[in-house]
Amino acid sequence: MSIIGNLIWLVLGGLVVAIIYFVVGLLMCITIIGIPFELQLFKLDAYTIHLNEINQ
Repeated sequence: MSIIGNLIWLVLGGLVVAIIYFVVGLLMCITIIGIPFELQLFKLDAYTIHLNEINQ
């Protein structure tokens, strides 16, 4: 049952949020001030895809 939940999270939540974090991170690279925030967004990007593995 957890495999089905993981697949639903990946398709409906995790992948969409990860793509949004990635695009916003790339846009923040344009300015020097946004670079530290961009690095943090890329770290959050990885957590959104593997959220269930982190909670266990």
